[in-house]
Amino acid sequence: MVATAGNLKMGERGSAGQTRPHAIARWLFAVAALVVTMVVVGGITRLTESGLSITEWKPVTGAIPPLSEAQWQAEFAAYQQIGEYRRINGPAGMTLADYKFIYFWEWAHRLLGRVIGLAFALPLVWFWLKGAIPRGYKLPLLGLLALGGLQGVFGWFMVRSGINETMTDVSHFWLSIHLMTALLTLALLVWVALDMRALARDGSARPARLTAVAAVSGAILFIQLLLGAWVAGLDAGLASDTWPLMQGRLVPEYGGSFLWAAAHDPFLVHFLHRWWAWVAVAALVVLARKVRAADRKASIAVHSAFGTQILLGVATVMSGMALWLAVLHQLVGALLVAATAWAAHSAGRRA
Repeated sequence: MVATAGNLKMGERGSAGQTRPHAIARWLFAVAALVVTMVVVGGITRLTESGLSITEWKPVTGAIPPLSEAQWQAEFAAYQQIGEYRRINGPAGMTLADYKFIYFWEWAHRLLGRVIGLAFALPLVWFWLKGAIPRGYKLPLLGLLALGGLQGVFGWFMVRSGINETMTDVSHFWLSIHLMTALLTLALLVWVALDMRALARDGSARPARLTAVAAVSGAILFIQLLLGAWVAGLDAGLASDTWPLMQGRLVPEYGGSFLWAAAHDPFLVHFLHRWWAWVAVAALVVLARKVRAADRKASIAVHSAFGTQILLGVATVMSGMALWLAVLHQLVGALLVAATAWAAHSAGRRA
């Protein structure tokens, strides 16, 4: 035991060949915070209808925005060719100044994605070369790097789905894939960071495992988050500004079969997101109670996050989708994912 503690202390000083789980945990938590910020900026991009303002994907040169009037005019001219401008913003009298506003949010969203990529890749290389990564964690860290890259690719597929002469918006399916990949990345960052923190405390600690309760709770929360992504993609938040009733009734009218409408009709998607939330709450209460004795802080985090999220959801609806409330709703949704990953990890450590 004394030798193990000594090795850990030497490792934290960063000696060659010594692992540094505590430093890696801090790094992963920092990247997770950036991902939360990314989700918020993505929410603003969506809510301001800015996602189609940049019609090309330039992974390197795209980091630099237009710097001259001629460059701005060229970007605006490219945007004027797509359906969103021709059918919505053009007839509404969009000016170059209006275009610059929506361009900013899409550019900021993409720039933050590049920052996150560098914030993960460069330290990963450094830790790898220093021999600081504990045994068994190189592959998970590489998987997180690949998942981050895939997130960027999905983001472009999402944008491309709306860049044509007929569409006025991106596919809500691609939007959900883009968002859910970000939230999955966030959960895994938190999970691996907590593994590292446990390893820093005890050199013999093993990775946490996914318990049945955590898996079921996560699956139920996944459905809720997916419905939320579809609400955003279909602008279904505008389907009703009353709660708990919609159109003066509990179950709103919708078109087509139930299965089709559950993924396409804004009224039914809004209804399902509104009421599946309580199924998610029940599942999260079970998970939080499961870990309350072993990790009270994780239990409190889960309860606080879903309680705040429910209140923000109702307030967002009743405000008629006020931008600041909708953004807060998305922020707390990301924090709920992080809190759930924390509680699930605690359950797995206890097991």
